[in-house]
Amino acid sequence: MTEQTKKQEALNQAALRYHEEGRKGKLEVVATKPFITQHDLSLAYTPGVAAPCLAIQADPAAVRRYTAKGNLVAVVTNGTAVLGLGDIGPAAGKPVMEGKAVLFKKFADVDVFDIELDTHDPDEIIRTVQLLSPTFGGINLEDIKAPECFYIEEQLKATMDIPVFHDDQHGTAIISGAALLNALELADKEIGRVKVVFSGAGAAGIACANFYIALGVKPENVLMTDSKGVLWKGRGDEGKNKYKDRFYRDTPARTLEDAMNGADVFCGVSVKDLLHPEMIKTMAERPIIFAMANPDPEIDYPLAREARPDAILATGRSDYPNQVNNVLGFPFIFRGALDVEAVTINEAMKMAAAQALARLAKEEVPEEVKRAYGGQSLSFGPDYIIPKPFDPRVLVWVSSAVAEAAMHSGVARRMLDMDDYREQLLGKVDWSRELMRNIYIAARKAPRRIVFPEGYDPKIIWAATEAVREGIARPILLARNRNEILALFEELHHDPTGIEIVEPRHHPHRADFVEAYYNMRQRKGVTRSRAENDMRNYFYFGVMMVQQGHADGMVAGVTVNYPEVLRPALQIIGPRPGGRLAAGMYLLQHKNQLFFLTDCAVNVNPNAEDLAEIAIMTADQVKLMQFEPRVAMLSFSNFGSVRTPETTKVAKAVEIINLLRPDLMADGPIQADVALDMDLLQTHFPFSKLQKRPNVLVFPNLDAGNIGMKLLRKLSSAHTIGPIIMGLAKPIHLVTRDTEVNNIVNITAIAGVDV
Repeated sequence: MTEQTKKQEALNQAALRYHEEGRKGKLEVVATKPFITQHDLSLAYTPGVAAPCLAIQADPAAVRRYTAKGNLVAVVTNGTAVLGLGDIGPAAGKPVMEGKAVLFKKFADVDVFDIELDTHDPDEIIRTVQLLSPTFGGINLEDIKAPECFYIEEQLKATMDIPVFHDDQHGTAIISGAALLNALELADKEIGRVKVVFSGAGAAGIACANFYIALGVKPENVLMTDSKGVLWKGRGDEGKNKYKDRFYRDTPARTLEDAMNGADVFCGVSVKDLLHPEMIKTMAERPIIFAMANPDPEIDYPLAREARPDAILATGRSDYPNQVNNVLGFPFIFRGALDVEAVTINEAMKMAAAQALARLAKEEVPEEVKRAYGGQSLSFGPDYIIPKPFDPRVLVWVSSAVAEAAMHSGVARRMLDMDDYREQLLGKVDWSRELMRNIYIAARKAPRRIVFPEGYDPKIIWAATEAVREGIARPILLARNRNEILALFEELHHDPTGIEIVEPRHHPHRADFVEAYYNMRQRKGVTRSRAENDMRNYFYFGVMMVQQGHADGMVAGVTVNYPEVLRPALQIIGPRPGGRLAAGMYLLQHKNQLFFLTDCAVNVNPNAEDLAEIAIMTADQVKLMQFEPRVAMLSFSNFGSVRTPETTKVAKAVEIINLLRPDLMADGPIQADVALDMDLLQTHFPFSKLQKRPNVLVFPNLDAGNIGMKLLRKLSSAHTIGPIIMGLAKPIHLVTRDTEVNNIVNITAIAGVDV
């Protein structure tokens, strides 16, 4: 047994275990409404369900308002052309259809029922799908062999008023079409002049050829081959398949080898090892080779690379650059089509999807995407001509482009404001988007000068660029050398427009900063020479810029530990007027619930007065963010059930809060699980001021807060923003070393609003 065979066998066994262990298969139905009480039952089913039934009877369009139809797609197959496995039947094809459903849900939040039909009769498939149309918002045809698949899709599109999309055809065409546009640009070739050879005259091959022609390839420059060789006029089988007929050519070429001579582009959707190195050596200069046979390409990637080092290569495999993967298309195309209630998916929508993918590939790739692919250096070029499947931005770019094209081409029943729609899509990609919406709006009204001491860090450069694009701040980046950081901007494909770059050693007010800092700290052990030295530290320098009015706020911490940022902030800025301390708060979202966790970042062991101040300043911050604060003072006991110095401290803090701010809904000491269970709380502690579920959780010390917050983040589906530093006289905010760019941008917006 060869090493490759062993690896394949190991993969097969792992895949079988994956599908078999636990709940069988890959799907389950999950209720989206509460179903706990008798009242819930009466609403979900009889007698309450009659109300939406009658509403839909009166207005059939209301079905999308009261049911899941508007977000439900049927993945339909008869199992006659499954993933290169051929006609294995509908039951054997079911794992693939379940997998398709998972991809729809994962990438675009589209729900799916997979439907496997036990028939080879295309008219039976057509009639069955037509009868199912009241259930679904769209139909995804899958793994149905050619030429029947063309006929089925044509008939369904002509007779149904919901989108019908055969992914084996159009998915491959759209994704490879996007790759073609960018590959031609890199190869400096005009689409109207290139010679293109197609290997495979089935659903994918014909669809790719048609789509490439729609993109601008001249029909006469297309040669198509099948298992018998080139489609040439007079071959003897013309007229047997009207979909292939348009690709028969008057040509002397008879074999794939003949066709490849002088070709600019090879598009393979056929079988493995069909293409030999000698064939691609005869192609034109800077050839484009898309060997997309699944799971093994028409030519092995290393072989092709060795034979033609000047080629731009793409395959269907994830272990080589430029994977042409249909998951870049169908989830997002349906997302856009469903959201505008399109009656079909037309050529304009498919073209918009391809062009959006091509444009996105030229954008800087987020750090989280690079990490998902092993830290690869991904940027537009021969080894990166289409986005990666796990790039979350694809949802926004493709779905919005498809929706807009549907509206412009007249097939949308629902018109959307595109700016609002993109914001909604961003909310699906970035959980914090909806939460931060009001803060971004406030920040845009008066963009503040936010200084970033770590100006050389790629995350900071990215965040600063995003802050300018969003209009939420006027970033100031500190750097040793302006030209060096501008070169870094160019290397990272970012635009420095709107970003101020400051060299601290040449700053015109540097001497003033030194003098002011010395006067401020001379009775704290700081000598003039120490003041000079501290101003060489960019964190001290950045804080002094804020203190002296040359910046409005500061964000830092991606390269250092907390104390290196907090120390100069506390020494130079200090607490707000009337305050005694600073504290750190995290916003934590779990499913649809939002919590504010404090203090998880700054105070190691606060006393009762400290806890009371932390709780009050957090409540005020929460109000500023337009949420009603409900404060639980956490402990390991409930309202004096255990009396220790630790619980007494928390109880005293509650007394202070009630004295200073009787308007606040705050209580404790209380255990975390009791605080979050209102039935339990009201049953056993009906006297508590917490008459609504608390959303502000105040931890008794840093150990409890930091450990609890990080466990929640790692062991659940919780997301966090923070830490948000509260209590300083001017906004100095921390970010953690492992933070994502979107968190830095969020903190930047918060810093601007804090001003």
